[in-house]
Amino acid sequence: MSKRLRVLLGEPERREIQRAARAQRMTVPEWARQALRTALRRDPVSSAGRKIKPVRAAVRYSFPTADIEEMFSQIESGYLGERGS
Repeated sequence: MSKRLRVLLGEPERREIQRAARAQRMTVPEWARQALRTALRRDPVSSAGRKIKPVRAAVRYSFPTADIEEMFSQIESGYLGERGS
């Protein structure tokens, strides 16, 4: 079942959207539906989407890793001014 969505726009914004729709050979409602779908794909509202977003951002980086005890040892030697091996 379809529902109607009413959106109030200022005249300058309405004209800009109308031009954008015309440039893509779409009606304004068709353009708006496509823009809303694109926004939903980009920023998912589901909890799974929110949870996975930081993971996807984190995997773009390559940080050094080591055994936790080794890391603590390296941190401690840094505090003490010792040279680690």
